[in-house]
Amino acid sequence: MGVVVSFEEGREDPEAALSTLIGLVREDLDAVNQVIVRRMHSPVALIPQLAAHIVAAGGKRLRPVMTLAAARLCGYRGQRHVSLAACVEFIHTATLLHDDVVDESMLRRGLASANAVFGNKASVLVGDFLFSRAFELMVEDGSLSVLAILSRASSVIAEGEVLQLTTSNDTTTSEDSYLEVIRCKTAALFAAAARVGAVVAERPRAEEEALESYGLNLGIAFQLIDDVLDYAANQQKLGKAVGDDFREGKITLPLLLAFRRGDAEERAFWKRTVEELDQREEDLAEAMRLIEKHGALRDTVGRARHYGAVARDALAIFPDGPEKRALLGVIDFCIARAR
Repeated sequence: MGVVVSFEEGREDPEAALSTLIGLVREDLDAVNQVIVRRMHSPVALIPQLAAHIVAAGGKRLRPVMTLAAARLCGYRGQRHVSLAACVEFIHTATLLHDDVVDESMLRRGLASANAVFGNKASVLVGDFLFSRAFELMVEDGSLSVLAILSRASSVIAEGEVLQLTTSNDTTTSEDSYLEVIRCKTAALFAAAARVGAVVAERPRAEEEALESYGLNLGIAFQLIDDVLDYAANQQKLGKAVGDDFREGKITLPLLLAFRRGDAEERAFWKRTVEELDQREEDLAEAMRLIEKHGALRDTVGRARHYGAVARDALAIFPDGPEKRALLGVIDFCIARAR
């Protein structure tokens, strides 16, 4: 089972678009990685060891790349964006450590998660350490605007985590509540990462808000596709066990759509497996069948396309150039992951 996503003729290949964007900021991204390595150092040996484990697991550094590319888009040629991009990555990595503990995840990007290797207590505490490093970088930057944007994003992410706990195993969750979870938990950091690029460049507020809108809507689209992949991808592609959301009773849009469109017998299935977590070996396959039957993956990708279009429109105020074209291409990359 899979979802085929087509793209408008003439657009750059989505994977190539991401590579192009990373290529444009490669020198800055190398500098970000140096800051990350330097700031992960601690005389407490377990801290750099565990932090290095999750950093070494890979990832495309999409969020710090947003900061670097947004700064370039706005004509910035200083160095502040490098430390702030590292700050963004520390916030993101800290949330991953905490997420995996909360979700009891055993895999992260295809490798054993940090909590699986080092235990829950160490993962939570090192996550706290990385949050602290992020705030040190914010303070060193010296901008109250930057501090306000990134600290607010950190608190919104935490709110999103708590909100997700309140919606877990609840099939009556509304689509609006689900979208609020992913806006807080995922999209808020995308939005902050992009807006900071305009702030360091001292661009007008309209440009700050345009980049914030771009990041927010890109982040929503990104998470929608992640939720599709949990029911449509293979484990190697997804980087975690397929069906983890289902096994945890996590409420995502594909599940919500299938539940709402199902008959009484199908809804009883969802209540048993998701609300009561009474799951049998064959239940994941049945969940995937029902989701496919009701077009839930197709329509979730459609929602992602909508948010991608809003992100695209947000960049309209910026003049054409390589950074803008690459940022637009990243929208296609995020959605194309569902292929």
